Amino acid sequence: MNLKKYTSENNKVIQLYKNKWNRKWFLPLGILIFILVVILGIKYHVYHNYRILSSSNNEDTQSSGYVPLGDCLLKYGDDGAYLLSQSQEILWNQTFEMSNPSVDVRGERAVIYDKKGTKMFVLNKDKQVSDIETKFPVLQAEITEKGGVAAILEDGEKTWINYYAPDGSVIAENQTRIENPGYPLDIAVSPGGENIAVSFLMVEKSRLISKVVFYNFGDAGQTKEDNIVADYQYENTIIPQIIYLDNETAVAIRDDGYSIFKGTESPKEKINETIKEEIVSTFYDEKYFGLVLKGSGKKEEYVMQLYAPSGKKMFSKKFEHEYQSIDISKEMIIMCDGSDVKMYNLKGILKFDGTIDEGAVKNVFQMSSKRYMVISENGINAISLK
Repeated sequence: MNLKKYTSENNKVIQLYKNKWNRKWFLPLGILIFILVVILGIKYHVYHNYRILSSSNNEDTQSSGYVPLGDCLLKYGDDGAYLLSQSQEILWNQTFEMSNPSVDVRGERAVIYDKKGTKMFVLNKDKQVSDIETKFPVLQAEITEKGGVAAILEDGEKTWINYYAPDGSVIAENQTRIENPGYPLDIAVSPGGENIAVSFLMVEKSRLISKVVFYNFGDAGQTKEDNIVADYQYENTIIPQIIYLDNETAVAIRDDGYSIFKGTESPKEKINETIKEEIVSTFYDEKYFGLVLKGSGKKEEYVMQLYAPSGKKMFSKKFEHEYQSIDISKEMIIMCDGSDVKMYNLKGILKFDGTIDEGAVKNVFQMSSKRYMVISENGINAISLK
């Protein structure tokens, strides 16, 4: 046998097979690479421009407040409230007189109250549900999914933690004093309305003490004094903010970190996290809460972090740009600084970095996946990113 000839012919067969295999897999492999490039391109693409879908340039946006209510926009001011469709059509209006109107929204319910006044209006997408006249000035009010309202009322050196049914009738009244349990800094009501959490601040023997007190208005609280089912005490710290993410989860934002409480009948502190960095801002919606921390290095101006109700950190993102406001709106974290707007998705990826030509921005709300409402100094614009 001619070994050289045999080897040469064998090599030709192997090479022919390799070429055939390469051609067989080249096209599918190329398609796969193309798909991956497209997916990554979409994932990390940053929009810089937008197009206007509709405008309302005559709106008085400087003296009014705006919040999303369902898939619409609630405009409120000293003389009343208006519900606007996404095309800026007025669906209904409600007149009233307030000196300092504030609002809280949960789902498709809203309460507009006169801060330091005695008027509150409960609204839904179909207009007014009830109006409430309180005995004492309202410091803060929060609404439930069904329209119940929890409020802090000011009565000289005393305060009241009151709970109202959607029709305005009083469910409960609890008087508090500065010496015990302290002065209320913030209030939060669970979406279903069963629990109210209050952050109190007091000074005892030259010690600064904060308390988180939970009131239950279901069966668990009926046998408890003042409906209190749980309370927690923290020394040398202030708790300026407390929020409910769902019926089971309350979050207390401390000046040195945060605590997450779980449960309804007797909420338990499940997470107590200390943060060494300065907390610059907080932001939250009905699913997540977030913190902006002061960065440690010269190039690390800030660190943005987002958390799930379980306490799991969704992301940690360093950034250097300044901002005046930060909020979560549906699937976006939106930062505004004058007419400059930046939007990050819930994974911390920058999705929009641009300037709004219509002037300084007051609010930006995501109404759908591609549609946004921009409240600027010159009016209201519905936009889509491009």
